[in-house]
Amino acid sequence: MIQGKKLVIVLPAYNAALTLEKTYSEIPFEIVDQVILVDDASKDNTIEVGKKIGIQHIISHEKNKGYGGNQKTCYDKALSLGADIVIMLHPDYQYTPKLITAMASIIANDLYQAVFGSRILGKGALKGGMPVYKYIFNRMLTLTQNILMNQKLSEYHTGYRAFSKEILRTIDYHANSDDFVFDNQMAAQIFYAGYDIAEVTCPTKYFDEASSINFKRSAVYGLGVLAVSMTYFFQKLGLARSKIFNSPSK
Repeated sequence: MIQGKKLVIVLPAYNAALTLEKTYSEIPFEIVDQVILVDDASKDNTIEVGKKIGIQHIISHEKNKGYGGNQKTCYDKALSLGADIVIMLHPDYQYTPKLITAMASIIANDLYQAVFGSRILGKGALKGGMPVYKYIFNRMLTLTQNILMNQKLSEYHTGYRAFSKEILRTIDYHANSDDFVFDNQMAAQIFYAGYDIAEVTCPTKYFDEASSINFKRSAVYGLGVLAVSMTYFFQKLGLARSKIFNSPSK
């Protein structure tokens, strides 16, 4: 527990058997209360590895629900366990668990209600192996999103995210897509509800076992991101309505 707050780590997994144990071993259990593993119908032995290393809360989807669908299960379970702070950590070891303490402390001290681990702050993205086309894609999308949403995030596309229970209870994340664009819809909901998002520098790790989407899916994702940003922009002008942004203002 960190400063009287119950901290729960959620691991949205898909074929993470090769990296799950290494990720889990670096979690700072001196402050973490519980860990949840949600396996999205993996084709490997992710579940068996999770049981072997002692993860208490393991949920298995019989059918693949997608990245967003996996997160919905993660957050529902975390809230049911009474979490005050929930941190999503990918079990593919692309993001270091060693940032959990810093991210949780920001929320525990009521500085921000949401924190993203940014691969773009600093100069570590390309050094860490991020493909050049993905880096350029990331920068172009982020610039467009910041303009349309009147924000200044260094990136919207990180999968390392921490939320207070207040955030998760305020926004309607169940209204979002079950696919990868879920993350951007959630960020838009947070901003629309009147919250700010903090960022911490996160080292980048790209290697064969780390999960990644191909160019075609990246293009589809990019179009979805632009659609979310445009919807946000026009709704702020009072010209559009969408369930994505139906969360009340703070």
